[in-house]
Amino acid sequence: MIADPDIQYPESLALAQLPTPLQPLDRLSAQFSGPRIWVKRDDLTDCALSGNKIRKLEFTLARALAQGCDTLITCGGVQSNHCRATAILGARLGLKVHLLLRNDESGDDGCGESTVQTRAPDGNLFLDYLCGATISIYTKAEFQARQQALFEHWSQHYAAQGRKAYLIPTGASDGTGIWGYIRCVEELIDDFKHTDIAPTHIVHASGSGGTQAGLSLGCALYQLDSQVLGIAVCDNAAYFQRKVMADIDHWQMRYDIAALPANVSVQVNDDFIGPGYSQAGPEVFAAIKRVAALEGLLLDPVYTGKAFHGMLELIEQGYFEQSDDIVFVHTGGLFGLFAQREQLSF
Repeated sequence: MIADPDIQYPESLALAQLPTPLQPLDRLSAQFSGPRIWVKRDDLTDCALSGNKIRKLEFTLARALAQGCDTLITCGGVQSNHCRATAILGARLGLKVHLLLRNDESGDDGCGESTVQTRAPDGNLFLDYLCGATISIYTKAEFQARQQALFEHWSQHYAAQGRKAYLIPTGASDGTGIWGYIRCVEELIDDFKHTDIAPTHIVHASGSGGTQAGLSLGCALYQLDSQVLGIAVCDNAAYFQRKVMADIDHWQMRYDIAALPANVSVQVNDDFIGPGYSQAGPEVFAAIKRVAALEGLLLDPVYTGKAFHGMLELIEQGYFEQSDDIVFVHTGGLFGLFAQREQLSF
């Protein structure tokens, strides 16, 4: 039960394969004179659906269906894990999906929407097309300047066709999506009981802020004495602290929560962003190869590889106590690795 008995979970769909395993990485841990590393395998929430977005979408899509929506409109980068998950789940549920994608590659001509592909779609984008999603790709400048206007344009477009669209923000990170990782904290508590550990830190990649909002709020609600540490893959710590609290405030307002727990803690490290979103340096790819070869654990260069590299650097810097147990929440992203395979040399 949640610490406050007045809080009840809203309706959700059973879309993920839960609970996901909690596994020790003992060979990797042995290479450091530091804490024991565990991984929460949220990359195993399903097969092509893998990753953290499904936990959020269980609540988001239940809300969409309850409102009688037959169309989903959402947005993200061209290799967005969230958009891929939405495309697949939309197909599973018989919903039309329209993805508004941001082209983060250099060389944008600033001309707005583009329907021309300069190369065959790969990674997440390949799966988006495969699952029948309607896709509009915009230059980065157009996307950033007109994101809300694009949502409104396409919503009106479908309304004129007699359809009803549900608009999902980046990463399904809002007051509804938060519930997915509040529930995950409940699952983690069971994991910790079964493994007889009391982790000092729960570490994960912060990209849109929703996972961190759910974990941070969930730890406060369940009174779990573990510090959530988001490792930023884009934007700075101040941005994420604002975004996480905005999502929590939205959750409180949408679900008429009387008061937030006093012990909500939002901690973000922005030292490992590298060149920018979806861009990783050679040290991240080296970490991806190291972890894959040593533990058979597959990370991606956009989210988990960058955050896992950051966590290993913090271990070497003595950030964690040697006697600590720390848990890395693997939020998925395997298909994004395929799209950057040329960065790996063998």
